[in-house]
Amino acid sequence: MKQNKITIIGSGIGGIASAIRLAAKGHKVLVLEKNKVAGGKMGQIKHDGFRFDTGPSLFTLPQLVDELLNIDNSHKRHSFNYKKLENVCRYFYEDGIIINAHAEASEFAGEVATKIGEPKDNIIEYLANAKKLYNATSDIFIFNPLNRALETAKRITPSALKPLLRINPLRTMHRENLRWFKSDHVIQLFDRYATYNGSSPYLAPSVLKVISHLEHNTGAYFPEKGMYNIVEALYHKAVSLGVEFRFGTEATGLIINNNTITGIKTKKEDIKTGIVVSDVDVNTFYRYTGRELTKPRAVKKSSLSSSAIIFYWGMDRTFPELDIHNILFSKDYKGEFDAIFHKKEIFPDPTVYIFISSKVVKTDAPERCENWFVMINVPPLGDKFRKEHINTARQNVIGKIQKVLNINPEMYIRFEEVATPETIQTLTGSFKGALYGNNSNSVWSAFLRHKNHSSKYRNLFFTGGSVHPGGGIPLCLASAGIVEKEIESI
Repeated sequence: MKQNKITIIGSGIGGIASAIRLAAKGHKVLVLEKNKVAGGKMGQIKHDGFRFDTGPSLFTLPQLVDELLNIDNSHKRHSFNYKKLENVCRYFYEDGIIINAHAEASEFAGEVATKIGEPKDNIIEYLANAKKLYNATSDIFIFNPLNRALETAKRITPSALKPLLRINPLRTMHRENLRWFKSDHVIQLFDRYATYNGSSPYLAPSVLKVISHLEHNTGAYFPEKGMYNIVEALYHKAVSLGVEFRFGTEATGLIINNNTITGIKTKKEDIKTGIVVSDVDVNTFYRYTGRELTKPRAVKKSSLSSSAIIFYWGMDRTFPELDIHNILFSKDYKGEFDAIFHKKEIFPDPTVYIFISSKVVKTDAPERCENWFVMINVPPLGDKFRKEHINTARQNVIGKIQKVLNINPEMYIRFEEVATPETIQTLTGSFKGALYGNNSNSVWSAFLRHKNHSSKYRNLFFTGGSVHPGGGIPLCLASAGIVEKEIESI
């Protein structure tokens, strides 16, 4: 394959992974990053002995990171270790029921049967079905270009494709879960997986049940130094392969000649390039750096994912009743999603996610303290969003924690920082603060998602959570693999 000068715009996890793959192929790779550090949404905050991961907190398919760190079979060891979590998440309901989602499927099913009477076989068979569905769809819809779906499917044996043929594409995720489970508690628990790409279980297609497979069949993990260590390890690997990073360098425009991008404009200089890979949210890219390009349908008619308000609280005590991942469910789940996606409002009874990395990484908080990452889903920026809504959201969160956990967190907050849709947009380039680009609230969402290779500009490629196959660490890493294949094919 011809060696090229490749410029990657953005150093999120997809951008760094693309840099590693392309540098390992012998290309000269330059990464432009407007911020002072790598990571994109995967950042960290350090203050007064507390350390917080600011972005993704769930780690599945760790072998995708291992593959990148060992891509050149180098004997040089990069410091990155992780452990499998025995308990994936702890779920709290307002009626006092607490469910520990054990990593081992049978143990998880036993817990659910004991706590709420859902038959064990319902859980075990559901997860087995999700596994079969994942195996049938992953090569087609995750690890290969979507425009080659039929070509990929032809390489898979018909028997392996049967679970895909049996899925009803018009059935929503919520309707699918209603078919499998008797308990409202369990239905709500499995409905939650739609939020992993910023969607609603009442609108998103049932095929998204495959997300549960990644947690309960392949396992959830956690890096021994926290989530940001994934970025650190991959960044050092990229540098060792000769990748050049220019921090504080924003791509402000493109130089185009006959449907080919020949250079990238920055405030300091124009940079000549042979290939461009954008790791920027596509909705932002086409409105700023690539504003002269023809906008594809996925951008013209974007239907954005949810955003978030996140409180980073340094807590002046420990809470043994909480685990590393905790969910405090809304009593009105349908009402919450209706507020986010239809009314575009802050919901008064939010589902609250509390992530405490110091449960695993003891140095992430001072002794006898904890670092709370407290998040609720909210609409992306719009006409109805006001800064005063942040105080309303804070009181809603505190009220929820008091009601469900019988804890008044305000008594123990030693440090606080807040992320909002506005700050998320400013710091990460996520259009209107939408965490995953466009949502999956349609049966056609996967097919309408922006492709990894521009159909009009032959040397323009896309990676990251806002393009195919979607958001989250595994899918961003998969998008980098697709970009490598697409570049190899030109």
